[in-house]
Amino acid sequence: MAAPLTTDEFVNRVVSVGIAERLDVNRAIGELGVGEVPLVDVIDQLQRRGLITTLQTEKVLRGDRIGYFYGDYKVLYLIGAGTFARVYRAEKDGEVFAVKVLRKRFRDEPKELEQFLREGKMGLKLKHPNIVRIIDVVADRHNPFLVMEFIEGQTLRELVKIRGKLPIDLSLKLIYEIAQGLAFAAELGISHRDLKLSNVLISSSGVAKLVDFGLAALADRGNPEVVADCPNARAIDYAALERGTNVRKDDPRSDVFFAGNMLYHMLAGTPALTETRDRMARLNITRFQDIRPVQDYVPDIPGLVNQLLLNLMEFNPELRVQSCKAMVSAIKGVMEDLKRGNHGPVEHTATKVNAEDVGDDQIITNEGEGYIVMFVESKTDLQNAIRERLKARGYKVLIIANPERALARFVDAIEPPADCVIFGASELGNDALDAYNKFAENEDTKDIPAVMLVDPRQQHIVQKAVRGSNRLLLPLPLSIKNLRVALIKLLAKTQQRPAGTY
Repeated sequence: MAAPLTTDEFVNRVVSVGIAERLDVNRAIGELGVGEVPLVDVIDQLQRRGLITTLQTEKVLRGDRIGYFYGDYKVLYLIGAGTFARVYRAEKDGEVFAVKVLRKRFRDEPKELEQFLREGKMGLKLKHPNIVRIIDVVADRHNPFLVMEFIEGQTLRELVKIRGKLPIDLSLKLIYEIAQGLAFAAELGISHRDLKLSNVLISSSGVAKLVDFGLAALADRGNPEVVADCPNARAIDYAALERGTNVRKDDPRSDVFFAGNMLYHMLAGTPALTETRDRMARLNITRFQDIRPVQDYVPDIPGLVNQLLLNLMEFNPELRVQSCKAMVSAIKGVMEDLKRGNHGPVEHTATKVNAEDVGDDQIITNEGEGYIVMFVESKTDLQNAIRERLKARGYKVLIIANPERALARFVDAIEPPADCVIFGASELGNDALDAYNKFAENEDTKDIPAVMLVDPRQQHIVQKAVRGSNRLLLPLPLSIKNLRVALIKLLAKTQQRPAGTY
C-alpha cells in the first residue's frame, strides 16, 4: 500500500501536471501561516482559492499523470457520464466549455470512434439556438474529444424529476423549442434518433437545447427499403417503432413520435412508453400501441393539447405529423389558440372557425376537430402537403391513391368513412373525374361534400364535372387557404364526430 502523500509531494504533483502555477499555490498556502500545514488544510485552501477542483484533487491523490487537460482545455469537473462518453466542464483562456470525451474502452473500436467523430462533425453544422453548439472536433485516435458550448442549467429529466408534472404552457414552450432545433437539423438531412428528456438541456434562462446527436442518421433518401436496425442499445426504441410500422430506419417521423413522448412525459410527469432495460420488452411493438391516455394523469388537459399529443404519437406513420417542420407549426398553432382562449376541452366542443376568419395559413386553428377528410390522390408530395396542413388544424386525413377503392369504402358502410372527399385530378385525370361524378350521383354519397382539385388546363374535366351546393372545384396549384375556406363552408352543416370515435 502506497504511503500517504506529504504536503510537498502533493504540491509538486499539482504543479507538474500543470493545473496550477507554483507561485499561486505557494501564495495560497502562505495565507495559512508558518510551519507545517496538514495536507487536508492545504487541499481545502487550494480548493477555496479556486486553484484546484475536487476532481483534480482526486486525480492528484491517485497519482494520475494524464487527464487534466484535453488539448488546451483544462478539466475542472465531471458533469455527465454515459455508456460511451464522459462530459467535463473545462476552461481555456478564462472561458468555460463542455468537453465530451470518448471512454477509453471504445477508442480502439472503429465503429464507436467513427460514430463519436461523426456526431462532432454533424454538430459543427448545427448552429441553432435550440441545439447545443459544437465548437471543435479533435480526432486524435488516442484521445478523441469534442468541445461544446457550456450550458449552465440542468437536463429536462432533472427538471421533471424535481417539479413532477410541468404546467401546460411551459411544456408547450419547451417542446416548441425542441421541435425548432429538430426542424433545423432535418433541413440538413439529420435526424436525432435518441430523443429523451436527458438529451435536452434547460439553460439558466429557461431555453431548451438539444444535445447528443450521437445516433443521428443522415437520411438515406436513395434507399427507402433499408430495414431499421439496432446495433446500439440506445437505438432499440427507434428500431422497434420503425420495424413495427414498416418504415425505413431513418424515417423523419420517428423523431416526431419521440418528441411526442417527451411532451407526454412533461405533462404527465411519467413517460408514455414504459422505461425498461429489458431488450425484448423494448422491442415489443405493443409498447407503442398500449399507451395510457394522458387524461388519466392530467384530467383537465385542453382538447387542443390532447389532440396535438395524439397527432405526434400516432402509431400509424401515415397518420402521424409528417415532419419536424410540420410539428413546429402544429405546436405553435396550439400555443396561439390557447392564448386566444380556445381551450377545446377533452369532452370535445371544438371552436368553430368561420370562413371569413381564415387568414394567414401559418396561423393554426382547431377548425377541423371532429371531421374526417378523405384525400384521393396518387402524388406522394401532394398527399403529404395536404395531410400535414389539414392535420395541423385538427382534421383527420385519410389518404387513398385509387379512386375506385375510395368509392368502395362508402359501399354498405354503417357510418360514412369520411365527412368530405377531395379528389385530385392532376395525375388521376379522368379516373378522378369519374369517381367525383359517381360520388355526386350515388344515393349513399350524394349528400356528402366533395372537392375536386383540377388544373385549369384540364378543360374537359372542368366541363364534365357535376356541380352542386356541396360540390366544388378548386384550381391547381392549390392555395391551402382556399381549401380551408372551402372545407369550412362545405362542412358547416355537418355534425362533428365525438372525440374518440374517429
